[in-house]
Amino acid sequence: MSDTSRRSLLALAAVAGPAAVAGAGAAAAQTAATSPAARPGAGRAAIVTGSSRGIGAATAKRLARDGFAVTVNCLVNRDLAAQVVRDIEAEGGRAIWRQGDVADPAAMRALFDANDEAFGGVDVVISNAAIMNTAPFAQFEDEAFDRMIATNIKGSFNVLREAARRVRDGGRIVTLASTSIKAKRATHGGYAATKAAQEIYAGCLSKELAGRRISVNALAPGPTNTSLLDVPPPLRAQAAQMTPYGRIGEPEDIANAISALCSGEGEWINGQVVFANGGFL
Repeated sequence: MSDTSRRSLLALAAVAGPAAVAGAGAAAAQTAATSPAARPGAGRAAIVTGSSRGIGAATAKRLARDGFAVTVNCLVNRDLAAQVVRDIEAEGGRAIWRQGDVADPAAMRALFDANDEAFGGVDVVISNAAIMNTAPFAQFEDEAFDRMIATNIKGSFNVLREAARRVRDGGRIVTLASTSIKAKRATHGGYAATKAAQEIYAGCLSKELAGRRISVNALAPGPTNTSLLDVPPPLRAQAAQMTPYGRIGEPEDIANAISALCSGEGEWINGQVVFANGGFL
């Protein structure tokens, strides 16, 4: 609180008593908490891969509301990525979008370069881009498996490698895992394996960045209402009944959890897998 604010409260105390002072103090605290400068991302920048829709789009918008300047990334959904930027700007935030395949190391270098040019550096990186192909082992096609490996394992590695080189001290890195690594459902073997890699990545990278106050975590959503959850309504209903809340997750639920990890209060969570699944397992 500034000296001026303290003097104002003392003057108020002399006239109106302790109750009024308490009320004024609460009002001042609320004003400070909601001012742009008080937001956790004020003056900082974030990159979110695969953020043209679903969890990525919700995360980009949430981080923008937290005060971060955001670089939105897409593979093919250029119009959707541009719309995410417009939505952020409509709420007073700052954002750009860039197309680029996470499986291409050069494209990821270019993505980080674009962010650095626009916002002067990066403080938060969310490695979200992924694809989900499921099938029994006996029927899994090579092309589907290889593309998933290229995007989910090599792609996230490309993103995390750039993050390790560029995230400023005190930053945050989050890579998206999945509750599938714990559920071990039939037909999910290949997909779950690519998501289990994120647990290894987070644990190892957190130790490599020791001394820089950069936390690195894997966040593991459960069933979430996105295009990846391509299942018939009866299976959706079954998944909903497997959580104490009686519903599946929404992209905003996952974005809120990521926001918490990226806040100052999230620093002590490091090298972990955080399951954000509403109690699904």
